[in-house]
Amino acid sequence: MAKRKILLDEIIPKLSSIVDPLTVEERELLLKSITAQSYKKNEIIYQEGDTPQYMHCLVSGKVKINKEGVGGRTQIVRVIRPVQYFGFRASFANQNYVNTAAAFEPTVIARIPIGTITYLIKSNAALAWFFIERLSVDLGRADERMVNLTQKHIQGRLAESLLFLKESYGLEEDGCTLSIYLSREDLANLSNMTTANAIRTLSAFATERIIACDGRKIKIIDEAALEKISRLG
Repeated sequence: MAKRKILLDEIIPKLSSIVDPLTVEERELLLKSITAQSYKKNEIIYQEGDTPQYMHCLVSGKVKINKEGVGGRTQIVRVIRPVQYFGFRASFANQNYVNTAAAFEPTVIARIPIGTITYLIKSNAALAWFFIERLSVDLGRADERMVNLTQKHIQGRLAESLLFLKESYGLEEDGCTLSIYLSREDLANLSNMTTANAIRTLSAFATERIIACDGRKIKIIDEAALEKISRLG
C-alpha cells in the first residue's frame, strides 16, 4: 500500500485539469478510485472491440491509437502525449472501442473507472465542459488529419507527419531531433503509406538535407522546407 500511495502522490498533481473543478466530496471520490498501471513498449492498453472500463490519463511515456483498415492494414489515427486523457469517447457513445491503444515506449497511465467519471461529469458542469472542449479539439484535429492523409501526395503526407510529431512530442536538447523514435512501419502507418514508400521518402528528404536519420532518430535540418512540402501537399 505504501508503494501505491507514493506512486499516486506523484501522479495526482498531474491530473489538476480534472481535479481542480471538483468539490471536496467529488475530489475524495475521484482520488479513491484512481489506479496506476505501467505498460511495456508495444504493450496493448485496450483493444478494438473491448468494452470501456476506464478513462486513461497518460502520465509518462507515449501512446499510439491504431485503427485496423481494409486487408488488415493498420493506420495510426492519433498519438497521445502527457498529460492527455483518452479511452473515454467510446463509453460516452455507448460503444465498444473502435480502435486499439498501445504504448510506443515504457509508459505509466492513471486509470479512472468509467462509472466514476460518468457520475462526476453528470454532477459537475465545469468538468463536463472540460471534456466537451477536449472532444471538440480532437474532432477538429481528426478532420484536418483525414483530409491531409487522403489528399496529399506521399512527400506531403510524410512531411506533415514529421511536423505533427514535432508538435506532439517536441525536440530533444539539441533542438533538432524528434523526441520520439518510431519504427519505419509506425511512421508509415502514421502517414497512410506503405513502409517501403516511407523508407524511400525519408531517404529522399535526407539526400536533400531536409532531415538526417540515425537509426530511428530523425533530426529536422530544414523545417521551413518540410513546412513547404506539407503545405503544397
